[in-house]
Amino acid sequence: MKYSANITALIILFAALTASSCKKENNNTPANPAPANLVVNAVVSSDGTGIVNFTATATNAVTYDFEYGDAVVETGTDGTVTHRYTLTGTNTFTVKVTAKNSAGVSVNKTISVTVTVTVIAPTLLWSDEFNTDGLPNPAKWGYDRGAGGWGNNESQNYTIRAENAVVINGNLRITLKKEAYEGSNYTSARLLTKDKFSFKYGKVEVRAKLPSGGGTWPAIWMLGSDFGTVGWPACGEIDIMEHVGNDQNRIHGTLHYPGRSGGNANTGSRIVSNVSTEFHVYSLDWSATEIKIAVDGQVVHTVVNSAAIPFNHNFFIICNVAMGGNFGGVIDPAVTTASMEIDYIRVYQ
Repeated sequence: MKYSANITALIILFAALTASSCKKENNNTPANPAPANLVVNAVVSSDGTGIVNFTATATNAVTYDFEYGDAVVETGTDGTVTHRYTLTGTNTFTVKVTAKNSAGVSVNKTISVTVTVTVIAPTLLWSDEFNTDGLPNPAKWGYDRGAGGWGNNESQNYTIRAENAVVINGNLRITLKKEAYEGSNYTSARLLTKDKFSFKYGKVEVRAKLPSGGGTWPAIWMLGSDFGTVGWPACGEIDIMEHVGNDQNRIHGTLHYPGRSGGNANTGSRIVSNVSTEFHVYSLDWSATEIKIAVDGQVVHTVVNSAAIPFNHNFFIICNVAMGGNFGGVIDPAVTTASMEIDYIRVYQ
């Protein structure tokens, strides 16, 4: 009996060890699994502009490469991109999308899109796609620096540090931080194309995701290039997008000029869902006869242009995140950091 019992015990122990070993093997999963379940969708505009909105999703993917079939290639991190085809007539393009994990392991899928182009696309005059990681391109961007309220009783100190403005994963990230810095309680960044790029009339498109939190005040706007000689508001100001965290999801489009500045500005607004969790396209259509500000193609504000107002000369572009002030309002002390992310800025004529 003793011999038999020992044999039985050994058999049970062996079975337990085998089961444990098998269980461990079955629970082993790759540390960086390959992308899978890639799905690609395309929505083709019907207005003859050649615009197609692409959406790609895949499990375990961190980047998506889009080869549009017209020699243009673009990389995105959220799988959502907009592309404009320019070949006139009705044409079919083979689009290849490659989803990659952080180790570069990929899966791809191709789809066909048929696009009709009847509207001649404007010429791209200037752009920044923010595809190179690091500090913003110094050939395109300069900085405003310092504190002092910036004419609006704002609380931030603008710096030139990467902590406040950096290009990463295909986006420009302007970050407001709660920190003691040179006498201020907050830091941020204000980038501008002054003395590097300006233009008169055209279309501006900015794809961006906005910060949230009481007191935050992101803006994408323009000033007349004669600002240094005639001052503000005589130079004119066009606010393509302003948002305040104390009024979440309301987008403002505004013009400032003599007689219509400060609290008497020429302005309009629109409620847009998910401005702080999703990217939206903020745009300006500017001609000698009309100035139209829109978001995702929906008009926010329109002003008749004429020689009587200062919007018929060159303007430069500004992007910033302010904190508090006359428009930003009451600051929520719980806000410690907040970022505006910009996927691209494009100027057409």
